[in-house]
Amino acid sequence: MAVVNWFRKHVIAIVAALIFLFLLIPNAVVVWMSFNKPSGKYNVKWEKFSLDAWKNPLNDGVLHDPLLLSLEIALLSTLVATILGTMIAFAIVRHKFKGRGFVNSMLFLPMAAPEIVMGTTLLALFLNTFGVDFLGFKSILIAHIMFCISYVVITVKSRLNGMDPMLEKAAQDLYATPWQTFWRVTFPLVAPGIGAAALLSFALSFDDFIITQMTAGSSITFPYWIWNAVQKGIPPQVNVIGSLMLIITLAGIAVAEVPKWVKASKSR
Repeated sequence: MAVVNWFRKHVIAIVAALIFLFLLIPNAVVVWMSFNKPSGKYNVKWEKFSLDAWKNPLNDGVLHDPLLLSLEIALLSTLVATILGTMIAFAIVRHKFKGRGFVNSMLFLPMAAPEIVMGTTLLALFLNTFGVDFLGFKSILIAHIMFCISYVVITVKSRLNGMDPMLEKAAQDLYATPWQTFWRVTFPLVAPGIGAAALLSFALSFDDFIITQMTAGSSITFPYWIWNAVQKGIPPQVNVIGSLMLIITLAGIAVAEVPKWVKASKSR
């Protein structure tokens, strides 16, 4: 009976722990298999501990160009989508104009439409407008910016809707100019939302495969390279790069949380 009562009290915590474990296991497997030395082409079965893949993470330069291309596209698309998406979010939340509801509704279209539909539509648009030579870096970049903007707008708009407008009015009452109000009051409050939107955009762009495959032409991004590699063999270097991305992400989260930890320790 005591066990049943204990389970009832902790059922939510147990379910949450199981879900967290379910999400964590794939990442743990990626890190673990990065230290494997497979005898064949496929790194799917543990055979022998080795640091060879970590000593040669780019697989003798094979992964250099696809990885660099994915990073360039992800960084540029994140920068452009974050700037444009933030401006659109401010326009929708802070201003009233004709067609605002229509624009607000259309922002969900790239998120709701299947990627294969969006990819084929963009492919037809690029081919009919610019020709086959346009396919490559430029077409991938434009496609990624298009679907990342929606996520930026939704994220930043949610942050703006949660802000107290009285804070900006208080700054104006203290004779702050609109520019000063924005940079000293509005931007610091909305910055976490912009940062979250940028991280989400980078992850979506770097990880995208379907739209990229449809608009890449002869260019090969990192996810595209992995898809091709799966058919021939999966080198452990793929796990190494995945592990490095996981480490960088965790480090970024830790750095972002440091100010909160410092503030909490001072308030005690």
